[in-house]
Amino acid sequence: MEGNKKKTLNGRERTFLWITIPIVALFFTFNTLPLIQGVIYSFTNFRGYGSYDWVGFRNYIDLFRDSRVGASYLFTFKLAVVTTIIVNVISLLLAMALNSKIKYKGFLRGMYFLPNVLGGLVVGYIFNYFFTYILPEVVRMMGFEGNSMLADSKTAWLAIAIVCAWQSIAMNTIIYISGLQTVPVDVYEAGSIDGATGWSKFWNLTFPLILPFFTINLVLCMKNFLMVFDQIMSLTKGGPAQSTESISYLIYNNGMSGGQFGFQSANAVLFFVVIVLISVLQMGFLGKKEEQL
Repeated sequence: MEGNKKKTLNGRERTFLWITIPIVALFFTFNTLPLIQGVIYSFTNFRGYGSYDWVGFRNYIDLFRDSRVGASYLFTFKLAVVTTIIVNVISLLLAMALNSKIKYKGFLRGMYFLPNVLGGLVVGYIFNYFFTYILPEVVRMMGFEGNSMLADSKTAWLAIAIVCAWQSIAMNTIIYISGLQTVPVDVYEAGSIDGATGWSKFWNLTFPLILPFFTINLVLCMKNFLMVFDQIMSLTKGGPAQSTESISYLIYNNGMSGGQFGFQSANAVLFFVVIVLISVLQMGFLGKKEEQL
């Protein structure tokens, strides 16, 4: 008889339930539902307004034939790979410096974290002014021809990489500092006895122990830089000559105002799959490295 009794929720469980239901409802409404709608629209010729027809997989086939889409993928991957390397190298060096026994460590950590607090568009517009007016003037004062980095297709992507790295280094540095603080002092003492110094000390003792934090930073960096949008919007708007058009910006620009809502929805679905695959591959590869160490 006792087994047939219905289980009733106590006050604490009901409270958790009432807190969870609105959150799940909001997540479904503003995240899951638009995702489902986007997948549906990717099989249509929807222009963002009016009626539409089903076109099957034509949008996905056309993605691989569109040279503009291909160029945006190449640019985005180039930017993501280069910026990820720059950010993680500089962040790790800064973390090791800020984790050492120096004065005003707390103040310096706060100063280094400041760029992460600022919005991407705000930072982009500030650097836009810097690259357009201030830097060329400084270069001219040094006796060279001063042109804006943003006006040249060969240097515009580098300017975007600088801005992305400047803003992202802060968070990665904090994560690396957290990882360095988990390394036991006994490990360094034992390493010193064995004669480990300098690079060998870092490579054989420090890095294997902070590899999980390196994995987190690498995956997050790659994902964030593949999805770069704010910096493109505020610095170049995809120019000059569409040379800095990222995938996210192309999806937004042509999907919202270019009458390619269905086509760019297919691009967004493909891009989502690509990001998931890259993240899974990164986690799998680096996870195996962690197990080996």
